[in-house]
Amino acid sequence: VHGGGFRILSKDTHWVMGLGYARRGFVVFNVSYRLAPKHPYPAAIEDVCHAFEWAMRAAPALGGDVRRVVLAGESAGANLVTSLALALAYEREEPFAKRAFATGIVPRAAVPACGLFQVSDLSRLKRRKPKMSTFIHDRLVEIEEAYLGSGPWEFGLDLADPVVALERGAPPARVLPPFFLPVGTRDPLLPDTRRLASALRALGGEAVERYYPGEPHAFHAFVV
Repeated sequence: VHGGGFRILSKDTHWVMGLGYARRGFVVFNVSYRLAPKHPYPAAIEDVCHAFEWAMRAAPALGGDVRRVVLAGESAGANLVTSLALALAYEREEPFAKRAFATGIVPRAAVPACGLFQVSDLSRLKRRKPKMSTFIHDRLVEIEEAYLGSGPWEFGLDLADPVVALERGAPPARVLPPFFLPVGTRDPLLPDTRRLASALRALGGEAVERYYPGEPHAFHAFVV
């Protein structure tokens, strides 16, 4: 699932990542979703849940094994695949989350790279690191305002703020997948990765962080 601050890019900008998985033997479903601000939350996660539901129906005919599903995304896409993992593990009230849960699929792993795991209150990152540049802070605030809009949100913000939902500590109805969490040490979103890893472990889940020294946000997407 592609990144782009929920506002730009598509599956077509991220085909190289899909190709990387395919060359390692994966059957890849590379999806787009409606973009903010025209389509604010929960449009993106709704689309990702519907895409997952479709992919699970289509996978067997394409040689895919739905018992071995990996959810992968970067940046905003990392948020979306983590929220999808919640929808598959917890019985929620959103109609699209109910449909995803009804597939009965338990992913084998999740790989949310350099993730933004709490979209609300992005100024918290500046409060934590006062030396953050005004430019980066303003871009983060733009993401929050565009994606979340003005509310109200009928079912709350759990599927925009998956780390907050997990930090509440409610046990899932189904097991959460093991998470591999890659992030660069110069990524302003790095604290969200630390929080997600801690929240998953507190629930008895498995989380493996990988910190790449000196690397910025979405460094793995840079094609030389």
